[in-house]
Amino acid sequence: MPILIGLAILALLLLIFGPQFWVQWALKKHGTERPDLPGTGGELARHLLDEAGLEGVSVEATEAGDHYDPEARIVRLSESHFSGRSVAAVAVATHEVSHAIQHAREEPGFMRRMVVVANVIWIDRIATVVLLTAPLLGVLIKAPLLILLQVGLGVVLLLVRVLVHLVTLPIEYDASFRKALPILEARGYLAEADMPAARQVLTAAAWTYVASALATLLDVMRWLRIIRF
Repeated sequence: MPILIGLAILALLLLIFGPQFWVQWALKKHGTERPDLPGTGGELARHLLDEAGLEGVSVEATEAGDHYDPEARIVRLSESHFSGRSVAAVAVATHEVSHAIQHAREEPGFMRRMVVVANVIWIDRIATVVLLTAPLLGVLIKAPLLILLQVGLGVVLLLVRVLVHLVTLPIEYDASFRKALPILEARGYLAEADMPAARQVLTAAAWTYVASALATLLDVMRWLRIIRF
């Protein structure tokens, strides 16, 4: 029995942390500097935006991870991808520019996600308050059913964040494989020999949100452990 429990815990850890490690591994593996490439990720992003008629969208380096900010209309790239010349820098820059294109075209999936994300912040805050006050109510109000309902509400609200990540997956798939990959294949920004690596990086970019969803599930489990009384 202890062996089965150990294997179950190991499988759970692999399920939760496996995608995160794989994403980081793929980006690191293909992040080796390539002086033979004609430009940096930041330069390519600027070039692609201009080609798409999106001169009003800026490109800048960030420490907050690669992403497109639809509110500020900025493509933000980590320093290694902004200033680096690597297959990862090229693929990630093209992926994030693809989100700017989705936004400019007002594609339904992207626009829906903007609305959902705008509401997630206050949902997270409410969930945190609900869960933090559950033990206090347990002391003040001797009503186990009421407390159980409160904890359940808090967990459900946290799980909304998981739903947001899952809703994001089709948008990420579109950005990686229906926009970024065709751009790289058709315009020759990478040699044919580099395309398998680019596909792996684009897959990692799309799977980032799977890793985030699983990390959120771990967060839910942690909350359940903290409020247990």
